[in-house]
Amino acid sequence: MSNRNERKLKVGVAQLAGIQLSEQRDAVVRRMIALLEEAAADGCKLVVFPELAFTTFFPRYYYENIADVDVFFENSMPGDSAKPLFDRARQLQVGFYIGYAELEADPASGKTTRYNTSILVDETGRIVGKYRKIHLPGYAEYRPGKRNQLEKRYFAVGNLGFPVWQTMGGTLGMCICNDRRWPETYRVMGLQGVELLLLGYNTSAQNHATHEPGHLRMFHHLLALQAGAYQNGTWIAASAKAGMEDGLIGGSCIIAPTGEIVARAVTEGDELITADCDLSLCDYIKSTVFDFARHRRVEYYGRITEGAPGATAGR
Repeated sequence: MSNRNERKLKVGVAQLAGIQLSEQRDAVVRRMIALLEEAAADGCKLVVFPELAFTTFFPRYYYENIADVDVFFENSMPGDSAKPLFDRARQLQVGFYIGYAELEADPASGKTTRYNTSILVDETGRIVGKYRKIHLPGYAEYRPGKRNQLEKRYFAVGNLGFPVWQTMGGTLGMCICNDRRWPETYRVMGLQGVELLLLGYNTSAQNHATHEPGHLRMFHHLLALQAGAYQNGTWIAASAKAGMEDGLIGGSCIIAPTGEIVARAVTEGDELITADCDLSLCDYIKSTVFDFARHRRVEYYGRITEGAPGATAGR
C-alpha cells in the first residue's frame, strides 16, 4: 500500500443543524456559505451538503393538495436563493454536492414532476452531474395517528439511474439518504469504477414504519456505509441534516475504501469534518483484495438483474 501513486482530494462534509419550517432559504444559504468558507480555508476542494439542504424535511408533513408543497421546491438550479452559494464556491474554487427538491415542468404537456434531487458542481461553478433519488421510503397516503414519512406522496422515483462522472481528478457518484441502505446502489456505481460516492441524508431518530430500538438507527447507518465502501473499493462522504428537526440522527462521516471511518461529526449542529481522500486507495481494494477483473463471476449473478419471483419493480 505504501508504494501507491497517491491521488489526493481533500473533501469536506458540511453537516447542517435542523432547519425549521419557518426558516428562510437565504438564512440557510448563509450557514452553508460559512461552512464552505471554513472548508476552503482548510484546503478542501469538494464539500458535501445534506439532502433537501435548503428547507426543512417537509415530507413529514401532510398536504392534501400536493401542489401546496411546491413552495419547498426549486424551479431551476441555481435559483435566486442558491446563486450566492454557487457564486462563493466559484470564487473559492471549491466544488460541492447538494440535495434539493426539484420541480420539473414539461411545457408541452403541462405536467409537473417532483423529484428528490442532488447535483454535483465542480470548482468552476458548473453543474457536472445530477441524480434523482430512486429508493423512496415512506408512504403515498397519510396515516392518522401514526408517524408519517410521505416521500412517496411528494416525489416521483428517480429516472436517471446511478451514473458516475469523471471530474475533480476521480470517478464520482451520488446517492441520497435511503439509497445507502441498498447494496445495489453501491454495486451499480462500483461496476462503473466509482472512487468517491457522495451522499446527503435526513434520517429520523425513530423508524416511521415500526418500533425499533433507537441505537439501531446509527448502527445501521454506519454499517451500510462501511460495507458499501469496502465491498466496492470506494470512498464515501456522507452529510446529514441533524438534531432538532423532528429528531434527526446526524452521524456525518467520511469512510475509506477499507471500510474504516476516517472522520465523523461529534455534534448535531452545523459542523465541518474533512479528510484527505487518496483515491488510489480504491485501487488497492479493487485490484488486490477483491481483484474484480479476475474473480468476479457475473454469470452467476443473474437473479439480481432478473428480479426475484413475484417482485414488482418500483413498488
